Amino acid sequence: MNFIDPEKHTRRAFLRRAGQLAFTGTALPTVMNLAAIGEAAAFNATDYKALVCVFLFGGNDYANTVINYDATSHAQYTAIRGGIAIPRASLAATALNPTTPLPDGKQYALHPSMTGLANLFNTGAAAVQLNVGPLVVPLTRQQYNSNSAANPRPPKLFSHNDQQSVWMTSAAEGTTTGWGGHVGDLARSHNTNSVLSCISVAGNTVFLSGDQALSYQVSSNGAVRINCLNGNVYGSAAVRAALVDIAMQTRGHALENEYNLVTARAYGTEGAVTNALNAFPANSAPFTSFPANNGLASQLRLVARLIAARNQLGSKRQVFFVSLGGFDLHDNLLGGQATNMERLSSALTAFHQATVDLGVADKVTAFTASDFGRTLTSNGDGSDHGWGSHHLMVGGAVRGAAFYGKAPPVSVTNSNVDSFDQWHVGQGRLLPSTSVTQYAATLARWFGVDPGELGQVLPYVGNFGSVDYPVDMGFMA
Repeated sequence: MNFIDPEKHTRRAFLRRAGQLAFTGTALPTVMNLAAIGEAAAFNATDYKALVCVFLFGGNDYANTVINYDATSHAQYTAIRGGIAIPRASLAATALNPTTPLPDGKQYALHPSMTGLANLFNTGAAAVQLNVGPLVVPLTRQQYNSNSAANPRPPKLFSHNDQQSVWMTSAAEGTTTGWGGHVGDLARSHNTNSVLSCISVAGNTVFLSGDQALSYQVSSNGAVRINCLNGNVYGSAAVRAALVDIAMQTRGHALENEYNLVTARAYGTEGAVTNALNAFPANSAPFTSFPANNGLASQLRLVARLIAARNQLGSKRQVFFVSLGGFDLHDNLLGGQATNMERLSSALTAFHQATVDLGVADKVTAFTASDFGRTLTSNGDGSDHGWGSHHLMVGGAVRGAAFYGKAPPVSVTNSNVDSFDQWHVGQGRLLPSTSVTQYAATLARWFGVDPGELGQVLPYVGNFGSVDYPVDMGFMA
């Protein structure tokens, strides 16, 4: 099997091909209408729903995030990790108690700094997806080793930029649209202001770029203003008015006119967002409980305020992007990750409580993602680039207090034959047993994407659907 070109699965490509057929006189008049019907049928957005991607840049160390806790597995984990292993005695407060225990006495705990998220898990508001990572097709260890065209690997494994892109777009760096943006493509007709379908509080991201949907960028404090259009210039209201007129008037030159259209859209959207957020100030409940000196918490507080303002903004479906960096811990893993895990846990815990207070906890789902997991083996003071990883889903619609996917054994043997080691590809790098495509499809289906539209959101979804690799992992109600 060759790589599937994700661009071939986008609506833009479909419309382009339809337009080409129409130009040649061979297309039926209904071709374009079928595309419109598909978009209209994808959602029945009478309620509100939001997806919030929490991206952990640098490659989060999975083994010190969701930690083997039963005595047998923890002993194996400690023997392999050595000086970067977290002692079992430190994990009692973050031990995870699933409603249905894992087989063979398997137990996990979260990092000791993640008491908030452990409590959310144990009270049913969070779940763990085990061993998820990019896959084009399901792979065994032998198929991975063969590296054949019939069993393709994801492109450029273990590269930061490329694996960030594969997580977000299903393709290596340079791809221009992501699955969050394609979900936004389907949702945007249900929002009064379609620009607000996809919102990033963490700068520009391909994850939120669709064929039509745009990544609208805001800061942690709110909408980004065009200063010269929002205040007097050189103390003159007349100069400001002249600039506004110049910036928004219709122009004869195509590029100038398009630039002015973008400026007008940004100016109008900023005003709408600012006015809506003024009704939900950051220093009012339920937004005051977010921890200070925590950049991720500040981003999520802004997301909570935008969700609170959903009626003022006419939003029914939204995809948000926030991020936390500092996970490329080739050294100082114990100290660096402890800081990051506390920030992640306290920020997500406060965010979930805000959605509870706003009455939308079952309408908002946050989920983590990262470049890749890291090696189970230590390089001395840290861990190196890996592949599969464990991730968290948080929200009232999450089927919480549960693990999804397959729990990998603790092993770093390089045997190609021993079935015990089919999970690893060297140094304790996990061969994913769940693909990002499955993870994303489960979230997209809850959000409202029709099964027939999943291929336009996730180009490799047709390669999954077996008993061992279901399209829906079951973690969403």
